[in-house]
Parts: sequence; C-alpha cells; structure tokens
Amino acid sequence: MPQDHYFTAEPRVASHPRTARLALPGLDLEFETDRGVFAHGHIDAGTDLLLRTIADPPQGDLADVGCGYGPIAVTLALRRPESRVWAIDVNRRALELCARNAKRAGAGNVVIAEPDGVPAGLHLAAVYSNPPVRLGKEALHALLLQWLRRLDPGAEATLVVQRHLGSDSLADWLAGLGYRVERIRSRGGYRVLGVHTASGTPHDGSRVR
Repeated sequence: MPQDHYFTAEPRVASHPRTARLALPGLDLEFETDRGVFAHGHIDAGTDLLLRTIADPPQGDLADVGCGYGPIAVTLALRRPESRVWAIDVNRRALELCARNAKRAGAGNVVIAEPDGVPAGLHLAAVYSNPPVRLGKEALHALLLQWLRRLDPGAEATLVVQRHLGSDSLADWLAGLGYRVERIRSRGGYRVLGVHTASGTPHDGSRVR
C-alpha cells in the first residue's frame, strides 16, 4: 500500500492514537493525535514557534488552514474566546481529532470545516497556517491564495515554513503578487512570515495575476 500523506482526505494507514502536550505561557494542553495526521505524537517545532509568536490574535473570524489535530486552532480559540476559529483541513481523521481536542480544552468557539464548508462570503480577520509544503509548489500556492483572498483589507496571515523547504522563495513569490511580507521570527530553521494585505484589497483577489 502506498504511504499515506497527512493531506489525504481518508488516510488508509492504521490508527495508532498517541497524545502530545503543548505548554505555552498560560496554557498547558494535551492533544490526541493519530497516524495519518501531521505531527503524530508530538507538537511540530514550526507549530510551536508560530504559537509562541502570535500571543494576541485579533477579534473576528480566524482561520487555521491545515489544522491537523488542532494545536493552532485550539490555542487561538482559548486566547480569543470572543472570536470564531475555523479549523480547516481536507483530512477527515484530522478534523475528528481537532473536534475532540477542542471539546477537551473547552474551546467551544472552534468550527470544524472542510474547505468547501466555509461560507463563500466569509471574510477573515486573520489566517494562520503551518502549510503542507509537501503538496508541491503549484498546489501550495493555490491553497494559500484561496485563503489570503478572504482576508479583510489590512488583515494579516501568519505562516511558518522551514527554510530548507522554501520559506524564502515563498516569501518572494508572495511579495511578487503585491503582498507585503515580513519575516517576523526565525528559529531552528523555521521562518515565521507575516503576509499583509494592502488596505482596499478586493476580497475576491482580483489584484492577483
């Protein structure tokens, strides 16, 4: 059987649950993880760096794109309980885990959704992602643009990408489309990138060519 990837809708790899602990200032959380879902049995170093960088998310509709078992979505929801956090993934095993982990943490403002389940007219106050770079460049670019185009004017996406997996070339590509890209933090070979929309940017992304 070919090896499954964590961006497969229905992972065929046998289930093998393990827990992962996330310790952040003011938060100590335990997550159920499983095979066939990104970062089985641990908190990914890039995710950990991202979460230590975004201590104060904005109010409004927030999106965790490629939520996996939910460490970003759940943390956002607990830090900003008045906001709605969309936990988005194509992997149904990941979505089931994220739902259970949000319930365990008391994060009732997490909304579990496949990409097509997010209302078409919804605009986002912020997007967060440890994106699935192993999708390939073309698919990754399409994925990111799908959600960047939903940002409110002046809003920001925060991404974490390994340097050796193309963080700098991704930043250059986004800057070439007219986004303002800032390297917020670097550690352990990871880059945290802030991707800013320009004020007045149309929600439909018509400025992107």
